[in-house]
Amino acid sequence: MYSYMTHLQCPKCKQSYEKGDIHHLCECGSPLLVQYDLERVKQEWTKDSLAEEPLSLWRYHPLLPVEQAKDVVTFGEGMTPLLPMHQYGATIGLPQLFMKDEGLLPTGSFKARGAAVGVSMAKALGIKELAMPTNGNAGAAWAQYGARAGLRAHVVMPEDAPEITRKEVAISGGHLTLIDGLISDAGKVVAEAIRTYGYYDASTLKEPYRIEGKKTMGLEICEQLKWTLPDVILYPTGGGVGLIGIYKAIQELRTIGWVKGEMPRLVAVQAEGCAPIVDAFHEGRTESTFFENAHTAAFGINVPKAIGDFLVLEAIYETNGCAIALSDEDILHEQQVVAQLEGAFLCPEGAATFAAAKQLVQTGWLKEDDVVICLNTGMGVKYPESVQVESPVISKNGSI
Repeated sequence: MYSYMTHLQCPKCKQSYEKGDIHHLCECGSPLLVQYDLERVKQEWTKDSLAEEPLSLWRYHPLLPVEQAKDVVTFGEGMTPLLPMHQYGATIGLPQLFMKDEGLLPTGSFKARGAAVGVSMAKALGIKELAMPTNGNAGAAWAQYGARAGLRAHVVMPEDAPEITRKEVAISGGHLTLIDGLISDAGKVVAEAIRTYGYYDASTLKEPYRIEGKKTMGLEICEQLKWTLPDVILYPTGGGVGLIGIYKAIQELRTIGWVKGEMPRLVAVQAEGCAPIVDAFHEGRTESTFFENAHTAAFGINVPKAIGDFLVLEAIYETNGCAIALSDEDILHEQQVVAQLEGAFLCPEGAATFAAAKQLVQTGWLKEDDVVICLNTGMGVKYPESVQVESPVISKNGSI
């Protein structure tokens, strides 16, 4: 079988929904999660068969929702490097520090994973036009994958979103709307357009398939570590779909018996200027509250209230993880340090995970013998305005 998907289920009220139909949120308002026949997967899917698959996220198709290979929309995304960060790790006391570099994906960010699976499912469901709010990279990815699938994307983003992401939407034929506000304000504009024109709602977690693409980060990490589990995974958290997906992926791998041992401790990394998950975690709450006046240089995690916040917090609590917020100053400083020590030009969101690792070592939460993975979620070159460096020396005679 190409997919072992059985149905969708609400994680709150446990109501089930049939596959093959268009679904968004549960009647109770919760996001829906895709379920699989994991007993059959355990019996019929083997690591030997996986080894014969192409090196893309679609190698995990038994644990993905697309049921027909003909519906797959792809640019070859997946299997990003898991790189040892020896020099940086040595400076902060983490000799087993790794980076999962999602900046090498098509469209330059991890959003390509969610777009690949989400757009493929939209195509399979017969969707022609979709709409979504975004801080930039998700809209760029969905517009480009949508173009490849023959779908029209209507994208609404804050006017101060990175310029390159706006151009990616436009050049791909997407309909772009810029607003003076946050992604939460963009969401209101999208909701009205959906009510008026009947577009397919591709907002974060309002369609259930983006998370299935994002969870392949977790599947890849486990395969790249030869089916062993790391101790800690740090993830830059805005909407939190990737963290939820990684948690789901490892749970599924444990159920089918491909990995054993304790779950990695999951760390939600946010910016001090927008830290609703961190506030909720420190107060022991299961849901966050809207973060007023949100602002951060790590634009991709500037999400004042995530619809899946309860799932993010559950993943943190269940894995004995934590949530931590960094100042923009610390984030941008660490972006430069990592580049100088490792040659890796991270996006600000990715740099935040390294700044978090550094602080967690200083507090003793991370230990020297921990195997730690930082997620870099995008190319640094997509955020040139985040880099402040000294002016170059201009030579008039060709000498240095």
